Amino acid sequence: MNIIMPKMGESVNEGTIIKWHKKKGDTVKRDEIIFEISTDKVDTEIPSPAAGILSEIIVKEGETVEVGTTVAVVQTDGEPFAEEIVDETVSEPVPTEPQESMHDAIGKNIDQVTTEAGEGIIEITMPKMGESVMEGTIIKWYKKIGDPVKKDETIFEISTDKVDTEIPSPEEGILTEILVSEQQTVEVGTVVARLSSKTASILSHKEQKPTLPDKSAEQKVDKEKIEVPAALEVRDKQVNKSSARFYSPLVLSIAQKENVSFDELEKINGTGVAARITKNDILNYIEQKKSGKLTQVKEEKKEVYKAPSEPYRYEAVASSDGVQKIEMDNIRLKIMQHMVKSRDTSVHVTAMIEVDMNKVYNFIQAKKEEFLRNEGVKLTYMPFITHAAVKALKEYPLVNSTIDGTTIYQKKYINLGIAVAIEPTGLIVPNIKDAGDKNIIGLAKSINDLATRARVKKLTPDDISNGTFSITNYGVFGTIFGTPIINQPEVAILGVGAVQKKPVVMEIDGTETIAIKPIMSLTLSHDHRLVDGMLGGKFIKFIKDTLENFDGRVF
Repeated sequence: MNIIMPKMGESVNEGTIIKWHKKKGDTVKRDEIIFEISTDKVDTEIPSPAAGILSEIIVKEGETVEVGTTVAVVQTDGEPFAEEIVDETVSEPVPTEPQESMHDAIGKNIDQVTTEAGEGIIEITMPKMGESVMEGTIIKWYKKIGDPVKKDETIFEISTDKVDTEIPSPEEGILTEILVSEQQTVEVGTVVARLSSKTASILSHKEQKPTLPDKSAEQKVDKEKIEVPAALEVRDKQVNKSSARFYSPLVLSIAQKENVSFDELEKINGTGVAARITKNDILNYIEQKKSGKLTQVKEEKKEVYKAPSEPYRYEAVASSDGVQKIEMDNIRLKIMQHMVKSRDTSVHVTAMIEVDMNKVYNFIQAKKEEFLRNEGVKLTYMPFITHAAVKALKEYPLVNSTIDGTTIYQKKYINLGIAVAIEPTGLIVPNIKDAGDKNIIGLAKSINDLATRARVKKLTPDDISNGTFSITNYGVFGTIFGTPIINQPEVAILGVGAVQKKPVVMEIDGTETIAIKPIMSLTLSHDHRLVDGMLGGKFIKFIKDTLENFDGRVF
């Protein structure tokens, strides 16, 4: 059984092995901790999904790999070792038909293998290289049909509007089919090739009538292969020397095909990261040019954002005795990257409102001992605030959404993220799943449970995935109000300040008077791409009204 790097949140694409709790050859029980990982959202221990023997450790301590990568193999009862599988395959009787090449043997059986629930065949798909990336272009195939490939050996190279990268093989085997030619663009998730697993027995299908593949399949890739445009060949020489911008091979290929000059490329306004020209940018330009809507290309150069070649580095002028150098640990590094990404993705706007917590305060003072005795958890302000936020999300469901490009995904469920501080400097946001179905007591128990498990590293991948709205309580440290950063890919986050007693002007029977009230500041950071000032204002005002008119019901 393969043990993979788990996905610890929607925006988490990789993890680092911190520690192996077992070594190769050790016996492991089901749910026994095997290893510990760190991501930008959480440090957590990963249990074994089954009982058996840890037969292989693939990823070592300190190594960072993508989500879904096999990090270890657990040999379960009744499952032969990999070496035994190879021996059994080799010793299997050889058919008496005329001898043929391995390539022909694979070809004859590929149809049967793929129809037999994919037995022995691994489908290689166009990977998703970012949340907003929906397609990619095959730049180059490093292998051809029939070639053997090793695990993690590069098979092909792709280009998207965000990245050019080489794609490794997920397993060892033989490349049996290439479905997408070089320079062809397909959607994320499209099967681009098929790989025959090395341990799969091709002869297991020998009793079936073989179906010959299209003999021209291999030649098709070469004969119909689109030549790499000249624009690609001069990319390093021409673009890098005369331009401050980077052009992906896909953009250059389209430009060469549509006769868009390099000077024109320089003047196109890019909407990608760091003003980079995306596929849509150049296609829109070409369409406007052909339709005559683009009357002329402006001669003046656009101001182009230049990313620094390297981050700002502090150079200590004083003696080294007065400066302590501390390298960021993995979780702090990931938090930094995630926060920068959120800042650069969402258009942050913050609204602040003060709430009179008098009714909630009085209820807590009167019921806290009874609540602790009956329910086993302390009664704090947070369950009341989360309950009010849930009601607001039901009233204004657009705030419970995600943006992907120009598409809005409005969630019908509410998974409420609660930020939990982890010593010494970490932060994690586990979710209360289906928070819309819970009352104040249920929310109080869920908050306590998540906070407790977060601090002892017992959260599961499901606990920190698929959040729809987050709350951060910096008031627990005495902070009055703040401007939190949105937890991607959500569109808003609620900040909770400390409750402080303040003098408040009140009107009683037509007479103004001053009273001491427990006042709390709430801040709502929202993504102005979707949540404008009116919606944000109504949303936070609804929370205020709900808390100030608390009716004493917690069930």
